[in-house]
Amino acid sequence: MPVAAPRRPFAALWASQASSNLADGLLQAAAPLLVATLTRDPLVVAGMTVVQFLPWLAATLPAGALADRMDRRRILAAGNWLRAGGFLLLAVALATGWRHVALLYAAVFLAGCAETMVDNAALAVPPRLLPREQLERANGRLFATQSVINTFVGPPAGAALFALAASAAFYTGAAAFALAGLAALLLPAVRPTAEELERRRVTPTTISQDIRSGWVHFWRHDLLRRVAFISAAINFFGSATGGLLVLLVTGPYDVPMSRYGLFIAVPAAGAIAGSLLAEHVVPRIGGGPTTWLAALVPAVSYAILGLGHDTPLALAGMFCAAIATSLNQIVVSTLRQAVVPDELLGRVTAAYRLVVLGVVPLGAVAGGVLGRGLGIRAPFVAAAVGLVLAAFLLASRVTTEALRDAETARHP
Repeated sequence: MPVAAPRRPFAALWASQASSNLADGLLQAAAPLLVATLTRDPLVVAGMTVVQFLPWLAATLPAGALADRMDRRRILAAGNWLRAGGFLLLAVALATGWRHVALLYAAVFLAGCAETMVDNAALAVPPRLLPREQLERANGRLFATQSVINTFVGPPAGAALFALAASAAFYTGAAAFALAGLAALLLPAVRPTAEELERRRVTPTTISQDIRSGWVHFWRHDLLRRVAFISAAINFFGSATGGLLVLLVTGPYDVPMSRYGLFIAVPAAGAIAGSLLAEHVVPRIGGGPTTWLAALVPAVSYAILGLGHDTPLALAGMFCAAIATSLNQIVVSTLRQAVVPDELLGRVTAAYRLVVLGVVPLGAVAGGVLGRGLGIRAPFVAAAVGLVLAAFLLASRVTTEALRDAETARHP
């Protein structure tokens, strides 16, 4: 049966996410440029990564609980407006000559806390807008839009605006976040169901109890836990190597700085291709093999980078790895949306993202220590070995049949 075009409510979600992603892309370039003009201390610069991801450790579980208690549409609006306000204040400070790293840290941390609200709510909205058979396509469009805007549109525009005036990029980012909040209000109300409201009236719970029930549901769901650990391994080794890629490429590979952009653009193109192909590829090869490929293809790519010298081969490996990783994102998001009860979806999504994103700072530190001690190629070789082990230890029980059975158990 052909999949119908997205309905108007999904288009509103799509527009809100696109505008939010544009702001993210602008700030992805502007924030590092700003911190580089304020300090050359490597520790202070590296602190940006910690500040950016700290909210995922501190705030994501409460944000998930709120997503199950409140109208998710209003969370999307409020979270984006909070981000808009934070960067607007930063832009005003820059425009008036008040520059300090602490201001940037504060704005990034505030935006990160709001992002936990927005992302947890946004990932829990599609099942309320679309039938199950349209979820792969919907998730694919959302992830493809994110990849295009965060890589090819936002960062170049952010750098160009920063070159005009440091405040210009942050004013524009604040405006894009504000538009994302307005677009979210075009969604229908995505409140807890009548049954859930009645249950809460009869048996009221605290936020901490809600967080615990969401975590317990996630942890006891063997399949969700396994795919989370696989994604966490991918992110851990990705962050362990991502910051060092420029040193590897401009060092042992002897690639001029002017061509380093290829090592960003090529995998980004792979991520977009994977997102757009997901609705066709995943049903044909199955979710189980997709999970295996998500670990093994990047492992091959890291081995090529860590052991080789051939730039075209390295780029081809990165392109294929990005496709595999993107396909896996669609499988995991669709699985979570299909098997988790709506009244728990925000909390389970938060628990999942705590595991998957909480490892990013740890991976960055591990890669830096390994690269300093054993050389720049060592983290890439370690990542290849680590992902092969992750595939055999974790992906062996993530089969297409297991994924199908999990959905059947939820919707017999």
